[in-house]
Amino acid sequence: MDAEAGRVTGTVKWFSRVKGYGFIAPDDATKEIFVHFSGIEGEGYRNLEEGQRVSYVVEDTPKGPQAASVRMVSTPEDQPAA
Repeated sequence: MDAEAGRVTGTVKWFSRVKGYGFIAPDDATKEIFVHFSGIEGEGYRNLEEGQRVSYVVEDTPKGPQAASVRMVSTPEDQPAA
């Protein structure tokens, strides 16, 4: 967990531009977390790419935990090849 206000980091598992949501795989290997485009910080069109590194806070919602205040840490191109 990041020292900055309870932020955690993870990798975007998948994100649908059409549907506006997807899932993040947390670094601590806990259950994948739902992310909606409205939880992504930034102006204009907000989108995530598969493999992108992000940091976020977890909010409890009536439908379960959800990523909020999502910030990009790196793009998929920044990641080393597996």
